[in-house]
Amino acid sequence: MGESDLGLAAAVSIALGGMIGGGIYAVLGVVAQITMAATWAAFVLAGVVALCAGYSYNALNSLCDAHGGSVSFVQYHLGNTTLAGMVGWTLLFGYIGSMAMYAFAFAEFAIALGLPDGVVGLPMRPVVSVLAVAAFVGLNLLGAGSTGAVENVLVALKLSILVAFGILGLVYAYGFSATPVDLGLDRLTSADPIVAAAISFVAFQGWQLLFYDQESIEDPAETIRKAVYISIPVAVAVYVLVGIVTVTLVPDALTSTPHVALKDAAATMLSPYGLASLGASLLSVSALFSTGSAINATLFSAAHFAKGMLTDDLLPDHIGDAEADGVPERTVVLIGAVTAAFAAVGSLNAITSFASLSFIIIFGAMSALALRQRDSDAVHPVPPAVGAVGALGFFPLMLQNLWTREPGTFYMVVVIACAVIAVEVLYFEREYLEREVARIEAAVPESVDSD
Repeated sequence: MGESDLGLAAAVSIALGGMIGGGIYAVLGVVAQITMAATWAAFVLAGVVALCAGYSYNALNSLCDAHGGSVSFVQYHLGNTTLAGMVGWTLLFGYIGSMAMYAFAFAEFAIALGLPDGVVGLPMRPVVSVLAVAAFVGLNLLGAGSTGAVENVLVALKLSILVAFGILGLVYAYGFSATPVDLGLDRLTSADPIVAAAISFVAFQGWQLLFYDQESIEDPAETIRKAVYISIPVAVAVYVLVGIVTVTLVPDALTSTPHVALKDAAATMLSPYGLASLGASLLSVSALFSTGSAINATLFSAAHFAKGMLTDDLLPDHIGDAEADGVPERTVVLIGAVTAAFAAVGSLNAITSFASLSFIIIFGAMSALALRQRDSDAVHPVPPAVGAVGALGFFPLMLQNLWTREPGTFYMVVVIACAVIAVEVLYFEREYLEREVARIEAAVPESVDSD
């Protein structure tokens, strides 16, 4: 074990930081609009599917000599480089969607803290989102990063704030509010919690980042296995607590200002102590800190992930130099530019839906891949089956919900997905396409001469 090897505490912190870092601030309003009082059930269901996907990742990792996550698992178990590359591209765009979601939430809370909605007719939300992404691109280019010890402190701080939020909210709900806590049990018989679970799936994606940096983790297979099984339930518990409190205290805010409803809930729970304004400000500052750090950490991880794909020729060479020390600068800039574009022109619902769809596809595919290995002693078939079936159920329900409730968002997600798939196919089948074009061009003169 080297001095820099990360232990279990640091691994759990990285996983929790990836999930809780910005997801709850960006996703809660979108989820609650669909299922309101049963929001907690949506988080539980999404967490169960994510935990089964986590089991599948751990199982595949124990069977795979080339540690490296989804792309390596597909290459090792299926031997299909094209499919592995398409999995990698889908995951990379999922990261980009996640960062755009964080940047969107960052701007919303910045405006809630006092920035104007617009300047000289120009809406500030897209401007602030783009500036936030640009700032963290600059930090990554400068080589800014955090050690495992710093990450432990940061995650502990974020968790403490959210747990305190939940506890104070329950104190207000049971001690000061005349409105009883509603768990939305009547909604559990509808499809709404399942649809909401699908949309919230992006809030459970951070743990798999551990599989891409196993060289720096002490006893990686065992440490990552434990970290996954600890971090996902903890994230579920925090999301459930925050969801119940917010829906109970400020149901109207979830309808009128869903993106910053947590701020209104913080103001409400501290109003009996004359600290409403302070509560709203502290929560907004916490949201800025959490979403900003989530952008930074995800950009760092996505860029390293992209460098690995460059090394394996799964991304075009002009995106970055695989031989560069550290992360290729062009890669960071390009990922940041695409993220900024998403954050600037997309709605929060569209960005969240696209990112969640990406992770549903990847986690479902890895669960299905693990299920194929069920004859191995390392794989029990039930968790991978639940993960695969859960993802398979989430996907059409999510699309149907978008088509019914937000057709504009549905079309945007479809256009983005088609563009990504088209680029993937063109890249990975380029040699075949080049041969076909050459064959056709060679055949044309022969046809003309024969005439």
